[in-house]
Order: sequence, then structure tokens, then C-alpha cells
Amino acid sequence: MAALKVSIVGASGYTGGELLRLLLGHPKVEVLQVTSERLTGKFVHKTHPNLRKRTDLKFSSAADLQKCDIVFLCLPHGSAMDRIEEFTGLADRIIDLSADFRLRNPDDYIQWYDRPHSNPAFLEKFVYGVCELHREEMKTAHYVSGAGCNATTTILGLYPLYKADVVEPHSTVVEVKVGSSEGGNSASAGSHHPERSGAVRSFMPAGHRHIAEMLQELAFGRKINIHFSATSIEMVRGVLATSHVFLKEDLQEKDIWKIYRSAYGGEPFIRIVKERDGIFRFPEPKILTGSNYCDIGFQKDERSNRLVVISALDNLMKGAAGQAVQALNIMFGFEETTGLEFPGLHPV
Repeated sequence: MAALKVSIVGASGYTGGELLRLLLGHPKVEVLQVTSERLTGKFVHKTHPNLRKRTDLKFSSAADLQKCDIVFLCLPHGSAMDRIEEFTGLADRIIDLSADFRLRNPDDYIQWYDRPHSNPAFLEKFVYGVCELHREEMKTAHYVSGAGCNATTTILGLYPLYKADVVEPHSTVVEVKVGSSEGGNSASAGSHHPERSGAVRSFMPAGHRHIAEMLQELAFGRKINIHFSATSIEMVRGVLATSHVFLKEDLQEKDIWKIYRSAYGGEPFIRIVKERDGIFRFPEPKILTGSNYCDIGFQKDERSNRLVVISALDNLMKGAAGQAVQALNIMFGFEETTGLEFPGLHPV
């Protein structure tokens, strides 16, 4: 088949730049246009210097977009919901990487995003973008939402246990440590180097918006609760989620292994990590840099019914752009790993 014509709306940020990097190397697509209202007319490589000699594209205005096969939306939260009908006229398929279509219940936007959803009729049209959970729906979908990077890390780590209904539903405690790129490329007091360097800063000990996605995807029709906190550390890329769950029964580690293998045994981008020794015996976001993998490991507390699940990924890849390309591959029937084979760097 002819190469898919693809455009990216809002390509000047970290996620848009990472998405462009991936699509430029994807053998099945042609990047038609990339937009930035602030940088219209400027070469892309001026903003994304890693793309020098990879593309001569210039940023255009969204008003000048041509029709194409699929549009990726990398706009600030709250923008896509107001403009979605504008974009449906440009392409038959859309992948939105913002939070605007992640939640099925419009009331959740009032609770978690402090604003009503401006286009609630579209919520049921979007498939939630964690490929391992919604692959079959994506195969026939026209619209796919992104998923939060913290939510993706946590959900993938806990999904097999919640699906098997082996954990207490109200006692899960999750702490994520995140890199600075999660905050985007706009400067702030918190991103100022003297304030950020060396920091271990709790920025959302309670009430993080990504909890809504976790509750939505892990409930399986049951009432659950997840106690979630987020901490910034001195790392550019990466999310490490440490999840404390409490088992309903005295499962052995071999039983837990079976649960994870049953859920993820055939998944191309999930790696179950459990080494007996060495510094990489548990998931480590550093070695996932630039890759689309999510690494998951666990250890049972032999003195109690507590199970510690550790999951890690690159927030700009499996937590955003990489997962979006994986969804594109599913939607168009390509091999799911196409354009995503990079294994990560070591050392970094």
C-alpha cells in the first residue's frame, strides 16, 4: 500500500518532537505537515536539533493543514476537545496525545480537571490508548486517546493483578518518581536549573489527575481505590512506579509469575524483569531511554501479604509518542513493532 500521509498538530514540544523522530523513521508513513503557531515558517530542526539532516520540514499553521490519512494531536490539555470537529474534517483517523479524551465519564473532567468537557459526545468514540489493554478495539477504531505516562506505568504494572482479582481493592499505594521532561518544554520556577538540580521534590502527594485513568482501567466493574503520589527527581526521561498491593490470599511468587505471564506472555513491549543479582535485577528507567518497552518486576514481602510491583518506562516513548505509534500500527494492520524496535541505551 502507499505510504500513509500523516500530520502532527502541535509538534514543537517534547512529545511532538519525539513523535516526529519516530515517524520519520517509520517505513509505512510519510510526514506531510507539522504545526506550531508560534514557530510557523521556521525549520523543525531549529527546535528539535536531533533531527538535523533527518528532515527539511518547516512548521506550518494548523489553518493550512491539508487532508491526510491520520492526524496526531499534541496540543495542551483542553485544546483538542474544543477543536475536535475541525480535525475530524482533515483525517479519518485521529490519535490525541492530550488528556482530553482519556476518560469515559464526562463528570470525571469536572472532578479531576476542574472543567466540564466541551465535547462529551466524542468521549465514547475514543479508545483509551494503552495498547495492551485495548488492542482489539483499536483495530477498528477511528479515534484513539493518549494515556498519561504515570497512568500507563502504573496500569501496566498492576493490570494482571487487578484482572485476576487477587489484590485488596482499596489498599493499593503507588509512588512514582519522574523526570523533568514530564513537565514539558515551557520554563517555570520548578524547572530553573538551580531549583531542579539535585531535587527530590514531592509535587503531587495526593489528587494527581492520572488517578482517574487508573480507576477507570483497573476497576473491572468493582469499586477500587488507589493511593497515589508523585515525586520529581533529577532525571530527564523516565517514570519509575513502586506499587504496594496487598494480596487477598497467600500466593507464592511462582503463582504471581503465572499471572503476569498469562497477561503479558505475547506482548512485544512488556518485559518481566526478575534477576537474582546485579544492579539491574529490578526495572530501571535509565536503560529504557528512547525505547518503547515497559519493564515490570515484583517482590513479595514474606512477612506479610504485601507485594511490591515495580514498573518503569520512558515517559516520552511508551508514556506518549511511542505508544501512539504502536496504536497507529494496530489501527492500520502493520506489524506492531514497526518503527519501534530501538532497544534503549546502556550506559546513558
